[in-house]
Amino acid sequence: MKYLLFAIQGLFSIYGFVLFVLIMLLLFPLVIIASFFGKIRGGNIIYNICQGWADVIMLFWGIRHRNIYEVPHDINQQYVFIFNHISYMDIPIIMKVIRNQHFRILGKSEMAKIPVFGFFYRNAVVMVDRSSAEKRARSVQKLKAVIRKGISVVIAPEGTFNMTAKPLKEFYDGAFKIAIETQTPIKPILFLDTYDRLNYKSIFTLSPGRSRAVYLEEITVSGLTVKDVSMLKEKVYSLMEEKLIAYRASWISVVSSG
Repeated sequence: MKYLLFAIQGLFSIYGFVLFVLIMLLLFPLVIIASFFGKIRGGNIIYNICQGWADVIMLFWGIRHRNIYEVPHDINQQYVFIFNHISYMDIPIIMKVIRNQHFRILGKSEMAKIPVFGFFYRNAVVMVDRSSAEKRARSVQKLKAVIRKGISVVIAPEGTFNMTAKPLKEFYDGAFKIAIETQTPIKPILFLDTYDRLNYKSIFTLSPGRSRAVYLEEITVSGLTVKDVSMLKEKVYSLMEEKLIAYRASWISVVSSG
């Protein structure tokens, strides 16, 4: 029975991947057209296209998404959004989570090398190349330029998948330093079910089911300086860790027992 379930999930994952590629190919001409409108206007159009793509793909994948707001969320406020990174599903989910706001995601430059998807990627995200301090600094400057244009940014402060037994892995300073230097409030968002829908262990773990994202309280950075980066990072980490435990995020017990 166990092997039968693995086989079914593998076939479903292949179906999901093929569908992913087909829809992307259908949208590709629209993204090419949007790219001629420049990084800002064109980028906003591409994000709208990607949000439509997420709506369609989630429907066919059988994933039911909903946002949970612990406090009212102001869509007119600009934020540094941060989220816990636990799954290959995180990026599609972001497209479902953040609506009616212009934003850009910080993403790894290596992803831009993927055929077709890479074109979407290059025109939609702010790419970070961690191969040198100079290139990392250049990415930070790009993010600050985006913020100065009134656009929110989305950053995974863990940098890569959390494969520990803890709710979160260690945070990098970048997101918090950018928030302080641009005096942009931080809005933490928790992804509770992406691990269950498609976890980091294999691309053949796609499964239908629920998806929840939790908007936590806004963390103000008003009056803080770069000397307060560590304090701010610890404050946000503690809040997100506490809430992930309270919501009983599944990977915490799954990873711990494994």
